[in-house]
Amino acid sequence: MILPSILESSIFSKNRRDRERSTMAITLNNGFQMPIIGLGVWRMEKKAIKDLIIESIKIGFRHFDCASDYKNEAEVGEALCEAIKTGLVKREELFITTKLWNTDHGHVVEACKHSLKKLQLDYLDLYLVHFPISIRHTGIGATGSPLDEDGVLDIETNISLETTWHGMEDLVSLGLVRSIGISNYDIFLTRDCLAYSKIKPAVNQIETHPYFQRESLVKFCQKHGICVTAHTPLGGADANTKRFGTVSCLDDPILKGIAEKYKKTVAQIVLRWGIQRNTVVIPKTSKFERLKENFKVLEFELAKEDMDVIQAIDKNYRSNIQPAKFWGIDLYA
Repeated sequence: MILPSILESSIFSKNRRDRERSTMAITLNNGFQMPIIGLGVWRMEKKAIKDLIIESIKIGFRHFDCASDYKNEAEVGEALCEAIKTGLVKREELFITTKLWNTDHGHVVEACKHSLKKLQLDYLDLYLVHFPISIRHTGIGATGSPLDEDGVLDIETNISLETTWHGMEDLVSLGLVRSIGISNYDIFLTRDCLAYSKIKPAVNQIETHPYFQRESLVKFCQKHGICVTAHTPLGGADANTKRFGTVSCLDDPILKGIAEKYKKTVAQIVLRWGIQRNTVVIPKTSKFERLKENFKVLEFELAKEDMDVIQAIDKNYRSNIQPAKFWGIDLYA
């Protein structure tokens, strides 16, 4: 009597994996499809980007997460241009995200056009407000973080987040962007954006991983039709440990035990956990073998009991603490 239910479960799991491999996307609140796994290019060396992006496209990646502040949009654009010109991929098969930097909140259209030029694209699939803060303008595309005489971020007090958002909405009307969204917004700022928006944010990109699950924010966004993208989905790994002195969830013994059970890497377990939360994951890697490993998370599924175990290790622990460390101000306080 048990065999049929096990068989049905197996068939269901296989069908789910097949659907994921074929679609690999979440439908946004405007009907556009966003691949559930992408490649983040933060802190990626300029000289390595071209080969990494070309190889990732060959593996199956179609989603690339960029930002003006990453200072490598031009290199990403060169790689995408080559991939399209050589027939490796069509533009309509790609999902390209980039972000408005803090100094350009009063110059949304100009900043977007600047990014489009660097990326060699006619439109963006997604444009995000990188941080919920406007700081002193230093020139279009100039992505510094100017400090005042006290060494604190020079915050602009004449531009509200609502004004910035209406500038984002203009991009959709102009045909420069298909979807717009927010990044690093907490539950209250997200609520406010929903209240004043004419075009609802399609995405909120936030730090979330097993040590920083942010269940309330994730559920709030999903309840209101906002897709959550997990930046730092692996907790920053060695890079954040070296940069910020933070602890990586990849060293967690419970996660290691689950990885052994499935004969996967800990990173694969963490990414798969993120996908099964219905969040988009955008891990960054500069290693070809890791690209393949990351994409293979679509080939297995975590049991509910293991999802529950991972849920229980939440530490409310942020690993990407850049604002407090470099800006003289803690945006999250």
